[in-house]
Amino acid sequence: VQFVESGGGLVQPGGSLRLSCAASGSMFSIYRMGWYRQGAGKQRELVAAVTRGGTTNYADSVKGRFTISRDNAKNTVYLQMNSLKPEDTAVYYCNNANEGALVDWGQGTQVTVSS
Repeated sequence: VQFVESGGGLVQPGGSLRLSCAASGSMFSIYRMGWYRQGAGKQRELVAAVTRGGTTNYADSVKGRFTISRDNAKNTVYLQMNSLKPEDTAVYYCNNANEGALVDWGQGTQVTVSS
């Protein structure tokens, strides 16, 4: 499976973006999919995850602002990001939320939150 992320861009603080992650193969075999991000000079971190059945969990830094969802029929995972803050600026990636079973990383999509 390979992933292609899209939907990033430049947005003002308080704005919203919706990211998409399209899988080249069947995503159904991956029980728990995640969105990760990596800011400049920072380690990559998992910010949201969703199970095959739709159970979600979030990092404290994004809880209440981000919503992850998954469409198994379309092999796509989404990340709705609201009330964006400058500290959300990062490259966003999707991958297996089980960090012991990661597949090759995609190119990611850049999100920049700035006035």
